[in-house]
Amino acid sequence: MLIGILRETAPRETRVAATPRTIGQLRGLGYDVVVEAGAGMRSGFPDDAYEEAGARIGDACAADVVLAVNAPPAERLSALRPGATLIGLVDPRGDRARVADLAKRHLTVLAMDAVPRISRAQSMDVLSSMANLAGYRAVIEAAHEFGRPFTGQVTAAGKIPPARVFVVGAGVAGLAAIGAASALGAVVRAFDVRPEVAEQVRSMGAEFVTVGLTGASTADGYAAEMTAAQERATAAMYDEEARNADIVITTALVPGRPAPKLIGARTVAAMARGSVIVDLAAANGGNCGLTVPGERTTTESGVTVLGYTDLAARLPAQASQLYGTNVVNLVRLMTPGADGRLVVDFDDVVIRSMTVVRDGELTWPPPPVPVSAASPAAAPGTVQAAEPRAPLTPAARLGIVAAAAVVVFGLIAIAPERLQQHLVVFALAVVVGFAVIGNVAHALHTPLMSVTNAISGIIVVGALLQAGGGSAVTTALSAVAVLVAGLDIAGGFAVTRRMLAMFTRG
Repeated sequence: MLIGILRETAPRETRVAATPRTIGQLRGLGYDVVVEAGAGMRSGFPDDAYEEAGARIGDACAADVVLAVNAPPAERLSALRPGATLIGLVDPRGDRARVADLAKRHLTVLAMDAVPRISRAQSMDVLSSMANLAGYRAVIEAAHEFGRPFTGQVTAAGKIPPARVFVVGAGVAGLAAIGAASALGAVVRAFDVRPEVAEQVRSMGAEFVTVGLTGASTADGYAAEMTAAQERATAAMYDEEARNADIVITTALVPGRPAPKLIGARTVAAMARGSVIVDLAAANGGNCGLTVPGERTTTESGVTVLGYTDLAARLPAQASQLYGTNVVNLVRLMTPGADGRLVVDFDDVVIRSMTVVRDGELTWPPPPVPVSAASPAAAPGTVQAAEPRAPLTPAARLGIVAAAAVVVFGLIAIAPERLQQHLVVFALAVVVGFAVIGNVAHALHTPLMSVTNAISGIIVVGALLQAGGGSAVTTALSAVAVLVAGLDIAGGFAVTRRMLAMFTRG
């Protein structure tokens, strides 16, 4: 089958659906690829780069499978051959007119912005990929408008206070903004109606703002729409935090609904002159009452409101690479035989959830996604990610601890006197180990694996001292200890090497 890469026609769209790197991955799945002339120019990918990757330059509309970033306009849709498959950002939840138009055509359409929020589909989640870049770019745009450093400085000419940043929403975009602002030295505070994200906010170096209410999440992992009580309780908090902040970045969205209005005109008027608001929800109406989608505006009080809707596209090369990789992962899922044949398998919950039109028949909206959606048939050689298990309840944890304590005390009671001391030390080591590891932030778990090499080395030395000096049972246990600790040491060095490689240039 032939895959075609369309050139985007929207005025501010700089992304492309495939890069030279992802062209090679598509060809590895057995497809021929044709790229429309000039498709990658805005992203910095000339036609020559695509030809070197194995694609040819030609009419992408004549392909069997057409890849695009945004849904093509009506005249370009008419140029697609009957029976073709279109993959791109369709916005089926919000643009009903477009969905109705697509249903009139003899096409199969998959929406990249309808990927279900399950772990098996994370590698195809374009919304998360683009939100990550948008959150980062929001901080860069705010820093450009703000006009002074984010980090505090003490100079001979005087003291520069650090910038104060308030982030509304701790989803992918919000966390990216928090990380970027913290890295630049700003004092960051953040709020989300989902209290379970507080730990993630703190791990990124920000302070989590609370209002004493328990929020909620939808079944697909998004923040649920706030109730009237929550809106009243948070309105005063938004007003106070925005007035005290130099930069406000809002990311609050409810899928399928207009963005909630969180920052009103009175709050903006009370902010200090020179403050900046970056509204990442501008495409859905904005979280700020003064946001103009796609525009930069300045209020009479000197506050700049940025309603840019193309923040991810302002990083065109990286955005295209991430988008192209998401598309390749989808095509790989739909090509189980790696033979260049695309299969629209409605038994796969991921494909079913993304399919808006199938052979000219409207299939939107899809049925609800089960909580534990497993792949019906994994491709040979692939590893499927397991769905996250439900966390243990406090009662279950207490039961496990009590059972373990009974077992340990039972062993101590029947063990010889010399062995009793070792069992007591072992039990104390387990308790201390859980207490120490449990209080380490998730962001430090990987470095912690590297540091535990020293502990594993002690185990190896102790096992070697016991080997051959006692009974056959002692020797066997020592051999097992040496093997397990040796594997742990090898894994620790591998983790260390990967961490160091992250800081290596070239």
